[in-house]
Amino acid sequence: MKKQHKLPVKAYNNLDFLNSARARTIRILSEFYEPQARFARNKIRDTIVFFGSARIPSRKVALENLKAAKKDKSASSKKKVERALKMLEMSKYYEDAVELSKRLTKWSMSLPVDEKRFIVCSGGGPGIMEAANKGAHLAKGHSIGLNISIPFEQFVNKYVDPELAFEFHYFFMRKFWFVFLAKALVAFPGGFGTLDEMMEVVTLIQTGKLSKPLKVIVYGESFWREVMNFDALLEHGMISKDDLKIFDFCSTVDEAFEKITTHFKKNYLNNHK
Repeated sequence: MKKQHKLPVKAYNNLDFLNSARARTIRILSEFYEPQARFARNKIRDTIVFFGSARIPSRKVALENLKAAKKDKSASSKKKVERALKMLEMSKYYEDAVELSKRLTKWSMSLPVDEKRFIVCSGGGPGIMEAANKGAHLAKGHSIGLNISIPFEQFVNKYVDPELAFEFHYFFMRKFWFVFLAKALVAFPGGFGTLDEMMEVVTLIQTGKLSKPLKVIVYGESFWREVMNFDALLEHGMISKDDLKIFDFCSTVDEAFEKITTHFKKNYLNNHK
């Protein structure tokens, strides 16, 4: 009886190779083709992207945290109460994100089309991202979560459709999918990550790298004008006056909803794009 030789492992089954530096381009391409296949399978044509802080809680959670902070008797209790009060104030943006997402989802579901149009898409995590997915869930619609593997704040929130929950390793591939399908983008208050994502999109529009009409809403004008002096950029000659037309400030759900849906009707629905 002949001794059977063990066959070598095929390259596409060789996990040591696929996880090596030599196979990095394969992993990058996987983060393009696998999401592309899933979006096609689920008939996702375009999205409304919500950016914002992972740290902003719901009003309910903010009130619970404030209650706990007031009970604290440690030396740092005063700072904890101040922090909790600030988060209660910021929780307004969580609730607004829920409501805006809910209204946009109901509106998109009422459209007489076969494909899924203008689907809410977030970074998939907590905070404003959770609020966006929650709003779509409350409207009984679909939503997308483009999560990223990082040391913290990396779990996928419970409101993302399981079939539309993605886990990225490469930030630039995640950003690609944020922008590629987007027809509108809403930037709620946030930190470095939100600034990075928002400014990259604004730069792509400014430099003509995005040819499609993309509505950019900067939500919470008082917050954004406090943390960024857009007028100073203009005064110092760092941007032109027309650059400030790339985005619109909004501070209410009604205003944001009206601007986004009007943009869709003008640029994508009447012309069937």
